[in-house]
Amino acid sequence: MKVISTVIFVTLFISIAGCSKPSAPLTAPSLKNNPYQDVIVTTTQPLMSFFNAKFGEGDRTYDIQIDIEPTFTSDKLIEYNRIPEEKVHITSKLVEAEDALQDNSRYYWRARAVDAKGNKGPWDSSRFYVDTKADDSFMGMVRIPVESIEVSSGFNPKNIYDLDDPGQATFWQSTPPGAEVQWVQFDLGKRWSISRIWMLSTRGGSSDGWLEDFVWQMSDDGETWRDIPGTKTTTNDTFRNILDFKSITARHLKLKINKWRGYAAQLNTITFYSPGMPPVPEVPDSDYVLLVGNQQNGFTFSELAEFVESLDLNLKTMTVPHYEVSMKMLKHLKRKPVAIILSGNNTDYQNLPMFEYNGEYEIIRKSNIPILGICCGHQQLAMAYGYTYARSMGWSDISAMESRLKRTEIDQIKKDPVFKGIPDPFTAVEIHGWAVAKLPEGFELIGESSYTQAIKNTSRMIYGEQFHAEIKAPYNQGTPYLVNFLKMALEKGGTK
Repeated sequence: MKVISTVIFVTLFISIAGCSKPSAPLTAPSLKNNPYQDVIVTTTQPLMSFFNAKFGEGDRTYDIQIDIEPTFTSDKLIEYNRIPEEKVHITSKLVEAEDALQDNSRYYWRARAVDAKGNKGPWDSSRFYVDTKADDSFMGMVRIPVESIEVSSGFNPKNIYDLDDPGQATFWQSTPPGAEVQWVQFDLGKRWSISRIWMLSTRGGSSDGWLEDFVWQMSDDGETWRDIPGTKTTTNDTFRNILDFKSITARHLKLKINKWRGYAAQLNTITFYSPGMPPVPEVPDSDYVLLVGNQQNGFTFSELAEFVESLDLNLKTMTVPHYEVSMKMLKHLKRKPVAIILSGNNTDYQNLPMFEYNGEYEIIRKSNIPILGICCGHQQLAMAYGYTYARSMGWSDISAMESRLKRTEIDQIKKDPVFKGIPDPFTAVEIHGWAVAKLPEGFELIGESSYTQAIKNTSRMIYGEQFHAEIKAPYNQGTPYLVNFLKMALEKGGTK
């Protein structure tokens, strides 16, 4: 009996081992990349990027559809089939010239995976808006400070206005189940003219917490309220809103929330804007570098000022928030900077009011002052010519936290004076989750790892570095990149 059992077991084992293990069904790709839901696309030929699907039989390819109708059945339907899967995490497709999208239009898009046996996975869908003029010029507004916040329920209302919050991740949430109507009240400290409100809720994940039915109200005494015309929204279906309305003047503002998704209303960030231009900053009395602070709070991601001023170059620095710089500001500075450095940040672009970068884009496209973009600033060099030209990598490259053996080496693709004194290949500090995916016309690649690491403009002195040359670390071999740039800018004489 024991022998028979053994024979049966061996027979079953051989039978099972001889069969190929079926793969899991294809998953949908994720369109939570770029362009993601309701972003404003600034070119009629956007780069459509998405996170790859999983599983299936053999190599995967992708089908993409873009249409003006959410049913994808209009005569304007654009289709791309059998797009090969790229990289480890991300695949992209540039809209072809013959399919250029219509300006000032909303589009819906979706993608699905197809495996080597022809099996098709489920679609994932998103939408975006095309407005090629959206980033043409400085926004013509200034941020309005908030003195205090009150809420109808819940805790930590300060999270709604803590712009130094890394990633804009913290939030206020009403107490569930709570009253049928919730509210958030702001005291601006004095009367302000207000014409735009930016709102962010439940960033990029579940729709639980999204506001569906709401209206903004204004008051001078905080007691008597009236609705602000143009702010009533009854069918909201997104996690961020830009509310533009005819300028009003008030000290107190209240968001009245009549309906929301899920069990509690949620708000991550609210920012108010007043029409006008920021004051022209006072500049140093000697050679200096203008640092553009690309953090949401207007500061730099790293200690850029300390690094630049510590060099033996006799350079001072002046830091100006990204939402205050513009060509007009540069024109009115009493003394022009030797160079401009665009700093990094730590927030996914889908969670930012991108119109705040318009003045920075003006400078990138028009200024003849030497420019260096670092990390986010590097990506902005590409995004100034098309919002979708940068994308999430699907992973975070934080090599400063890894051992030297695990760090990615950066290859010098083209010899350039900016690489003087840097070995080829070299290692550098990398702290980012996004990268340049498409170079605009007039830019060339000069350094790369598994993605774009360094670029330069072919007609003006503009350089970009995805890595952080300015961060002090024993293994950082990229430091001379920034030093060389500044030396070259000084030799150039800061020609305007």
